[in-house]
Amino acid sequence: MPAFAYQALDAAGKTLRGILQGDTARAVRGALRERGLNPLAVDEVREGVAKDANPFARRGLGGAQLALLTRQLATLIGAGLPIDEALGALSEQAENERQRALTVSLRARVMEGASLAQAMAEFPDSFPEIFRATVAAGEQSGRLENVLEKLADYAEARDALKQKILAALAYPLLLTVVAVAVVAGLLTWVVPQIVGVFQNLHQTLPLATRALIALSSFLRGWGWLILLVLIAAAIGVRIALRDEAMRYRWHAFVLRLPLAGRLARAANTARATRTLALLAGSAVPLLDALGIAAQVVPSLPMREALRRAAFKVREGSAFSRALGESGQFPPVALRLIASGERSGELPRMLGEAAAQQQRELDRWLTALTAVLGPAVILGVGAMVLFIVLAILLPIFNLNQMVK
Repeated sequence: MPAFAYQALDAAGKTLRGILQGDTARAVRGALRERGLNPLAVDEVREGVAKDANPFARRGLGGAQLALLTRQLATLIGAGLPIDEALGALSEQAENERQRALTVSLRARVMEGASLAQAMAEFPDSFPEIFRATVAAGEQSGRLENVLEKLADYAEARDALKQKILAALAYPLLLTVVAVAVVAGLLTWVVPQIVGVFQNLHQTLPLATRALIALSSFLRGWGWLILLVLIAAAIGVRIALRDEAMRYRWHAFVLRLPLAGRLARAANTARATRTLALLAGSAVPLLDALGIAAQVVPSLPMREALRRAAFKVREGSAFSRALGESGQFPPVALRLIASGERSGELPRMLGEAAAQQQRELDRWLTALTAVLGPAVILGVGAMVLFIVLAILLPIFNLNQMVK
């Protein structure tokens, strides 16, 4: 029995939204009228269908929400509940209508005879391909509970990695924005009022003071144009990066940078190896796992390297050798993968490679945060010192003239 998202008016004219199960949309409208509601819209909850009318199918679950849902489902199935009952329990304790609509729809598909993986396939915005392929493998092998636990760990680790990168970059970025705003305010509002007094003295001002006056005048006269150029440049870069060839060149350039390239390579390698470890450990064939892992790697050169590796593995090459020929992945990760191939413990060694790259990324992020913050503060301090000296130098000269 499918689920339907509805919008209806009650007797007081208030708009209500919710989820109901029914055989057809007409049956749901009848059920709403029996409740004394006037239905405005009734649409089946299904991603890709009637998204404009259905407020609960416009976006998928976030990383933290997906991890929590998967963990709860694994716990309920591990406790012996059938899948449909587990999904029903999750729908009753859903945090919001979007999650409730999703779990109700999954339960409806399962009760119609679909597998959990097939039900998830109808909601690609919420469940990426790695989830669908892994759940399908878990259902076929009879290890669905264990697979869901691994998926929850994977989703939590992926979300934690994303949050860690954002947190590491947020402080220096915020500090830079505040510093630029403070210096711009000093140059455009404070400095002109102070140095304007010196211009009326008809004396030769020190070089630093003249430079400060020129910079202040430039910002006051052309600051708006600089701001417009920066905004236009940001929009232009965003539009240009929509082209895959341009985005490929940009990603390749980032990978060649000394520090940013190392961070990007570690982050992408950790994501790829963690995905491969999950899929290989869930009995997904290596070729299929490589295809899925390529989709979750943001860096286009490294994504292309995974696809080429899959082609070479299909031809009979060893996985570690095929991956190493691209030159995109760190040697340490390749050695761990090669060790796993020789010992027959590839999933475990892929997990070790992911953990090693995660530690490498954490180390560099910590160092980056420790350096960028003080560097921005020192830069702002140097600029403020220049402004203060440029203002004080004419005052010192006046004192000497008076003496």
